[in-house]
Amino acid sequence: MTPPRRKRSVQLNFRVSEEELAAIEGKMEQLGILNREAYLRKMALDGYAVRLDLPELKELLSLLRRHSSNLNQLVRRVNTTGRVYEADLEDIIKRQSELWEAIGQILTRLASLS
Repeated sequence: MTPPRRKRSVQLNFRVSEEELAAIEGKMEQLGILNREAYLRKMALDGYAVRLDLPELKELLSLLRRHSSNLNQLVRRVNTTGRVYEADLEDIIKRQSELWEAIGQILTRLASLS
């Protein structure tokens, strides 16, 4: 049986000094990158590697989870009772506003990075 072909079949090798290796590893650590091969490939191709640490993204994901859970509960209740309540609709509108606000904060922060 033949081994599966690799996506990247060409191997590059180069040497660095101990100081250069320490500098590379230091930059990887700063970015939170563990895969040296991926880091070096990204740097060689693009000249930069970026790690976005946006707490706003974590908050957005949390809001999305809560919102989708609430929507699922509402749909179950509507399917069971056949009724939609004003309070439920107000809650959906409020959560949608929170989501849009969080998205706006993220977009503003990303725009300031350039």
